[in-house]
Amino acid sequence: MRKIEYVDIYDRNKNKTGITKIRHVDAYEDGEYIIGVQLVLFNKNNEILITKRSDRKKVLPGKWECNGGAIDAGETPIEGLEREISEELGIVLDRKKIIYYKNVIDDDRHSIKDIFLYKDNIDINILSFSDNEVSEAKYVSIDEYMDMFNSGDIVYNVDFNDEDYLQAIKLI
Repeated sequence: MRKIEYVDIYDRNKNKTGITKIRHVDAYEDGEYIIGVQLVLFNKNNEILITKRSDRKKVLPGKWECNGGAIDAGETPIEGLEREISEELGIVLDRKKIIYYKNVIDDDRHSIKDIFLYKDNIDINILSFSDNEVSEAKYVSIDEYMDMFNSGDIVYNVDFNDEDYLQAIKLI
């Protein structure tokens, strides 16, 4: 059984509206948005960590992605990012290393996604996939990443491309 997830509703400018809804149950009106977070994690070789979605996932099973998700009601984007990464990878992020990169507004999905960058040489062997959302992980070069994205192996909702990569390398 799926856990009930409550989300705060925001306007297009990321201002809380005071409305809370149940994610995946309640409908969103025009102009209502939830906040999502995504982490693009780099190692010392500037390779990107991607993870494979579990085959048990109802949406996009077996596809590769950068980790993240929706923030829960009452959370800030950083708190939501920390929770999602802890749940999906079993690691604790160092807040001092988290860099806000950009946000992407998706009117069709009623979401505003905050994308964060992070550089750390995390050993894939220490990752823990305890929430059954992730089945494996690997580091890829930007060329491998873009080949996988263009072939459809990476989920469509990853908003990070080769231009973003070049900008990110300057920031991290």
